[in-house]
Amino acid sequence: MNTKVLVFLSLLVGMGAVLHAAMPGLYLGMKPDLLLIMMFLGIMLFPEKKYVLLVAIVGGVISAMTTTFPLGQMPNIIDKLVTAFVFYGMFTALRKHRTSLVMISAITAIGILISGCVFLYSALLLSGLPGTFLSLFIGVVIPATVMGTIAMVIIYPIAQQIIKRTKFTVSA
Repeated sequence: MNTKVLVFLSLLVGMGAVLHAAMPGLYLGMKPDLLLIMMFLGIMLFPEKKYVLLVAIVGGVISAMTTTFPLGQMPNIIDKLVTAFVFYGMFTALRKHRTSLVMISAITAIGILISGCVFLYSALLLSGLPGTFLSLFIGVVIPATVMGTIAMVIIYPIAQQIIKRTKFTVSA
């Protein structure tokens, strides 16, 4: 693994951790997971399976440590692993359109929706939900999708410019 990439990914996950920890719970202890945005950004900037696995595990553990959802630790880890690889699959399948902000926004929204569904379903199976699946989906997952998509529209072009200006390259 490339040390430059590991440092960059750790910075993204660190920023995501701050966003996740600072976000208050919206409904029944569940809060929008803005760590996902940084995880998705890391996957888009470094689309290799080893980095996807790394950012998913680290993101899941950090998300589990900062969750306010009752017994939400394991669902956070499961959610990040599944979501990271689904997002990676969508991103690589649409490689022709990698620079399209519309495509980036669309797969970000889909990724957040998948993340929310996986989290809620795994929480339902492992520990139960403090409310109904539908109320948590509407009350938290939908607003998180809107916030996350808007954040990605703002952050992705900035990250691309930083990568270009610093002439950041990854050599095997």
